Amino acid sequence: MAGTVSDLIKQRLRDVPDFPKPGIVFKDITPLLADPNTFNLCLDSTAAHFDSVTLDAIVGVESRGFIFGAALASRMRLGFIPVRKPGKLPYRKKRVEYQLEYGSDALEIHEDSIKTGDKILIVDDLLATGGTAWAACELVRSLGGTVVAATFVVELSFLAGRDRLRPVEVFSLVQY
Repeated sequence: MAGTVSDLIKQRLRDVPDFPKPGIVFKDITPLLADPNTFNLCLDSTAAHFDSVTLDAIVGVESRGFIFGAALASRMRLGFIPVRKPGKLPYRKKRVEYQLEYGSDALEIHEDSIKTGDKILIVDDLLATGGTAWAACELVRSLGGTVVAATFVVELSFLAGRDRLRPVEVFSLVQY
């Protein structure tokens, strides 16, 4: 494979216009997932970036954050904690509501999934306005955890999502 990591990943992303609503160009990761070389490149590059960082667990955000987060947690020998949409987790949970680029939503986490002082890496596929990642950070903090960083495959820089996450470090493999 020749080219930069960002270039190689961009070659495996598909733009889907007007999804989930008119005017939005959705960045589809399914072609990337179907290519094991590019998928592993994403995982290897992210793991290498955080190799010298002390972490206790990875929080993956439903649903595409589960794909990258669980694989990355396995690769880095860390626990994986799912953050889900309401009504999906069976045990006692914390909940936070938030705004995103095309509406509002809520996320939940099991109340016993993070211990006070745990160092957490938030993982999702895409950073847009930062609403979903912000909500995941708030959930971690509500349980006493520390958000060390948030990482994404794709960042839509023009929507300034990383500004909403300050002072959390943001790492993304591809920026548009």
